[in-house]
Order: sequence, then C-alpha cells, then structure tokens
Amino acid sequence: MSLPQNIETFLAANTFGVAGASIDRNKYGNKVLRCYLQNGRTAIPINPKASTIEGIEAAASVSELPDGVDSLSIITPPQVTVKVVEAAIEKGIRNVWMQPGAEDPEAVRLAEENGLNVIADGSCLLVVLGYHDH
Repeated sequence: MSLPQNIETFLAANTFGVAGASIDRNKYGNKVLRCYLQNGRTAIPINPKASTIEGIEAAASVSELPDGVDSLSIITPPQVTVKVVEAAIEKGIRNVWMQPGAEDPEAVRLAEENGLNVIADGSCLLVVLGYHDH
C-alpha cells in the first residue's frame, strides 16, 4: 500500500486507541485525542495513571481496550513503543500510527512482520486530520 492508502485504512476504523494520552493539554498525547474528538471520531485514551482524560474514561493499557478498536495512535517514548506494539498485536489491533518521535525500528519491524498496517514515516495525525487548538 502507498502512504495515502495506509492512512485511509487507518482512518477507516470506527474506534481509535490513543496510547500515551495525557491529561496535560500541551502534550501531543492530549492533542491527538482532542484531534479525533474534533473530527467526530470515537477515541479511547490509554494512560495507566489517569481514570479519565478530556471527559473520556481511559483504559489503563492497550490490553484493557474494548473489542472493536482497530487503529491505535502511539505517542510514547520509542522504548515504550515496542511494548505498545506487542500489546496491540496481542489485542488484534490491525493498524498502528507511530507519531513523530514515537517511532522505533524494532516496533516497526514487529508490526510489519505481524501484518499490521504501519504508519511510522514522520506523518502526523494532527496535520492529516487538521488539528485546531482551542
């Protein structure tokens, strides 16, 4: 698939997980979550320390996401990204988008070897969907 096809496939999901979601509105983990919401998408924040983010009940980990989450935005430090991808594979998530700064070569290899649709080329969801800070 070409990058536009990868992105189209990723965005076709009904529900999105946001690994690395933050309660801090200045952090990208919060902006990605709000970007989905601004675009009328259903998104579930993943944060082991926060019970809710932006008024949405958070999952403590990828494994605690409800079934039906097909796409996962990853906004974590690269050393955490590998663990997130492993959990995504185990959970049956089909699409992962590593935001700029979250990419990890091992995580990309693992995701591709397991047949996931991977976006990890520096593309930013905030640019693609058109994020607006309010």
